[in-house]
Amino acid sequence: MASALEQFVNNVQTLSKQGNFRELCEIMIKNVDVLMENGQHLDNVLETLDLQQHSLGILVVLCVKFSVPNPNGVNTADAYKPLFDQIQEFIIGCNGEQVRFAPDTYAELCHLFTAKLVHLEIPLRGIDLLCRAIRKIQLFDSQLTSIHADLCQLCLLSKCFKPALEFLDIDITGIGQEGGQFNSEHFLLYYYYGGIIYTALKNYNRALYFFEVCVTTPAMAVSYIMLEAYKKYILVSLIMHGKVLNLPRYTSQVVNRYVKPLSQQYQELATAYQMNSCEEVQKIINKYQHLFTRDHNMGLVKQVLSFLYKKNIQRLTKTFLTLSLSDVASRVQLSGPTDAEKYILNMIEDGEIFATINQKDGMVVFHDDPEKYNSPQMLVKLEKEMAACMELDKRVLEMEEEVVLTPQYVRKACGQNEQDDQTAGPAPTNVTNVQGQSKHNAYSM
Repeated sequence: MASALEQFVNNVQTLSKQGNFRELCEIMIKNVDVLMENGQHLDNVLETLDLQQHSLGILVVLCVKFSVPNPNGVNTADAYKPLFDQIQEFIIGCNGEQVRFAPDTYAELCHLFTAKLVHLEIPLRGIDLLCRAIRKIQLFDSQLTSIHADLCQLCLLSKCFKPALEFLDIDITGIGQEGGQFNSEHFLLYYYYGGIIYTALKNYNRALYFFEVCVTTPAMAVSYIMLEAYKKYILVSLIMHGKVLNLPRYTSQVVNRYVKPLSQQYQELATAYQMNSCEEVQKIINKYQHLFTRDHNMGLVKQVLSFLYKKNIQRLTKTFLTLSLSDVASRVQLSGPTDAEKYILNMIEDGEIFATINQKDGMVVFHDDPEKYNSPQMLVKLEKEMAACMELDKRVLEMEEEVVLTPQYVRKACGQNEQDDQTAGPAPTNVTNVQGQSKHNAYSM
């Protein structure tokens, strides 16, 4: 009589040949324990199966291998190199149509792979592979998968942001359901990590949007991820607008109720910022230095102070035509003319103010904005912005039409009750929001 492991291999080969992948997925789930018990023979199983014909069977074997203890008992990058090579070969060469029958298992393999790379402190090893993994499982470019969060995490840890930008720059219009196993934690982490990446690249406008999406995600409790995103939302909002923008009206009540008390120190920083006093802001920074450092926000907090200096210098341009560097330093509370000159030169280079400095007498002359909005470059910029608005309008109309045609909407429009509505079945998967509570260290009062 064939062993349970041999029976598993036979089922994979037979059902794959028949194209009965749904039944194969059920057998995969039932045989996880069998694979675990035969961990020492899993490499033989992989050699028996064909990558293109038996992708689903290989997928579950690779997932189980992460749970099997390393034979040598060594937890190093070299010890896991054979497994990493097998995963690379699988993601590059697997049958995309087959793995879409088990998107949750496919995503789980990527999560396990990412966790091991992070643990071994070799995040760069998996960036290109996860890019391939996302493209293989996506149905369209603007579809979010839970693998997106893994990619962003590896890019952050390796300080290699460009691969993540290829996905972050595409606005999400749909979410892969992954067999109903899409965890809201991955949705929140994608926008949280994405916001951090944009902040590091000083694309504050995009960063603020990502943090806002993370904070305003419908929830029954304030998760740790949402709280950390709100802290960064405060800091980026101060940099961008000089004040903390109010959260949108559709924000969950529980978020509005608890997120501010849980970020009181950041609220105090924002209050000091509103006074336009760099000394007051510096006092708050000194007072909560340990907290800001613990939250890994000290660098961003220092940028807030730097932008307040710049904001105060910009205010001087509206009042004075000329000022000495000493006067500038005194009025904006800088330590001396040297710091004032450094700030002014940086602002001139970034186009934040228009001025010239006379090195002989140390005088600064402020000028009006020379932009006349009549150059070819400005025309190209306007055309690009208009094209983006037109594309957004087109997409909104398409999604509105899709919602109007759903059975749930038709029933409600016709005045039928909720019981009739429930018989209509699940809503379409192409949605822009995710419901539910994150499992990641939820805060509740």
